[in-house]
Amino acid sequence: MENNRKSQVEFIPQFQKAFLHPRYWGAWLGLGAFAALAKVPPRLRDPLLGSLGRLAGKVARSARRRAQINLYYCLPERSEAEREAIIDAMFATAPQAMVMMAELGMGNAANIRQRVDWHGREIIDRLRAAQENVIFLVPHGWGVDIPAMLLASEGQKMAAMFHNQRNQLLDYAWNAVRRRFGGRMHARNDGIKPFIASVRQGYWGYYLPDQDHGAEHSEFVDFFATYKATLPAVGRLMKVCRAKVVPLFPVYNSQTHRLEVYVRPPMDDLLTADDRHIARRMNEEVEVLVRPHPEQYTWILKLLKTRKPGETEPYARDELYARK
Repeated sequence: MENNRKSQVEFIPQFQKAFLHPRYWGAWLGLGAFAALAKVPPRLRDPLLGSLGRLAGKVARSARRRAQINLYYCLPERSEAEREAIIDAMFATAPQAMVMMAELGMGNAANIRQRVDWHGREIIDRLRAAQENVIFLVPHGWGVDIPAMLLASEGQKMAAMFHNQRNQLLDYAWNAVRRRFGGRMHARNDGIKPFIASVRQGYWGYYLPDQDHGAEHSEFVDFFATYKATLPAVGRLMKVCRAKVVPLFPVYNSQTHRLEVYVRPPMDDLLTADDRHIARRMNEEVEVLVRPHPEQYTWILKLLKTRKPGETEPYARDELYARK
């Protein structure tokens, strides 16, 4: 992906002639399908996308097994049938939210804004009026990029960190859409310093707190009904960037065909907290945002990969949801 890096400050996706090679034709077909569906009215496309998503969730056995194990650990109070229903709804929601992002990437942002309901928008407006530095704490959701794109379309400078995708064409297209209204993209393998620099320069940061980064720099703290290796980085980012940390979570409503964005008050209690408290507070905010809408969360991630010494990694437990 070196051809994409035109700046020492940010990642800039660049079209490559190699994308015309036959090995990318399948990816082109997928992108074309997303573009075509983005032109279909949501009331017509959402039922179709929901059905296709649920079907994909039956076929993608490895991804479904990860979701089953995550929910087995995190929501044991739910019955097996309830957890399976959450997983089906999750797979249905995924394409619906992603096509809305494609629609935003291709169409008029003003039209999309009419289908977005902000809960707690006054918090954002107050921070903007005060010219505060902001880092949004955003759990992994299927519509995760849409709020950042909408804020960028309003003129707010945004900065986000991301992982490159294996397919270079999809990586190019996804990041080109993310940058449509401006802002900066920072690849995680470039380190955290460019992201910090952007936030200190007035860009509002987008930080996803729930990935497993291993035990070395993480804290083992409660996460739903289990525990998780949690990197308490947001506390350090808050201090070095002199920023407010604001939890945010997008929820795609397939019944109303609207996106609901939930914004919570700034986490001002992190300033003097130790790493363990910071890590737990991060997970608490994830729980508060995700519990009412568990189908919106990306349960297919290996959220619980790192365990305490002597414990077996959940995804390596052959007795749990045996591989078929």
